[in-house]
Amino acid sequence: MTLLSEFKESVIIAWAALRANKLRAGLTTLGIVIGIVSVTLMGTAITGLNAAFKKSLAGISADTLFIQRFSWMTGETEWRLSRNRREITLQNARDVERLATLAAAVAVESQGNGTVSVGRKQARGVWVEGNDENSLLVRGLSLSSGRWLTESDVQSGRPVCVLGSYLAERFFPYGGAVGSKVKLNDMNLEVIGVMEKQGSFFTGFNLDNQIVLPITRFTRDFSRWPDFTIQVKVRDLSQMEDAKEELRGIMRKLRRVPPDKADDFAINQQDALINFFNAVGGSIAAVGLFISGLSLFVGGIGIMNIMFVSVAERTKEIGIRKAIGAKRRTILVQFLVEAATITLGAGILGLLIAWPLTLVVDKFLAASMPWWLVGVALVVSVLTGVVSGFLPAWRAARMNPVDALRAD
Repeated sequence: MTLLSEFKESVIIAWAALRANKLRAGLTTLGIVIGIVSVTLMGTAITGLNAAFKKSLAGISADTLFIQRFSWMTGETEWRLSRNRREITLQNARDVERLATLAAAVAVESQGNGTVSVGRKQARGVWVEGNDENSLLVRGLSLSSGRWLTESDVQSGRPVCVLGSYLAERFFPYGGAVGSKVKLNDMNLEVIGVMEKQGSFFTGFNLDNQIVLPITRFTRDFSRWPDFTIQVKVRDLSQMEDAKEELRGIMRKLRRVPPDKADDFAINQQDALINFFNAVGGSIAAVGLFISGLSLFVGGIGIMNIMFVSVAERTKEIGIRKAIGAKRRTILVQFLVEAATITLGAGILGLLIAWPLTLVVDKFLAASMPWWLVGVALVVSVLTGVVSGFLPAWRAARMNPVDALRAD
């Protein structure tokens, strides 16, 4: 008998044994089902978060450096010390643009929140951006209509603005936003452009719910003491570290930081966010895998126990099969297939439970179930069965047929 025919026969025998003990097999799989559901949900959440995070990072170019008072990733002690740092000024930004030799473009921005209204329609909690003429390039934005801020708009502080696509659709659903008037708090502004849709950041922040106005108008009528960020787009990605050191030297000189003193500013870049996200994601994955592994371990112990019971109940059957010529390999494969079949069924049931739960989770947190994850869950199920059933199957395969036939 070939190995393939032995396997087919083992599948038939295993299926018949499971049908004869439906309740016992169902209760045994409970731990495996819980483990597969937890593994799958953790995998779908992490996969969805990774995809959303990478999509969000498209708005933070890898070739851009951000000069700010605070570092993006600091502990509480460092943050408290950073609070006492001097503000980044608009003049700092202009001097950096003049002195930086490795910069393709330098932009300045400041942010806040406000209320935008058109007639009786209002949008509260709008992200307000003070930008300059270079921000379109440095931020990697594109427009669906109209134009961006010009140098003359910024220098004169003209009362103009560019709307995010969400605001444009909300206030001007039939088009015609460009050339219209909107009110930001108590400030009347003319719309000169509308940005392309950007979507949401991975935290759920709507990037299209924003309004951009000249930085000079921002500081004049919206925020008198803004916290500026200088954005520097580097000419060549391979020069990032050189550009970072050049900017550090320029800022220390402009802010007259003594040689023996630490920087009173931070230079941030995309890598800091990626490293932080990877660290957090790795910790979440480790905890999730531990919990899932514990569930699978408990389920595996249950499978092992039930397979020992099954071997004990079918001792005479094993003896008869060995007496008529069945090899040890045949018996071993039979019980391994039976254990793997139980856990495969549990894996399929776990996936059927996890799929609708993933759809529910996706409403609140980005989640997706790729096909490779389904494959991994099924493979883990089968391996759990094979590992758990090996000792009982080995015991059955090594039985002496004479002793097995004498068993009561």
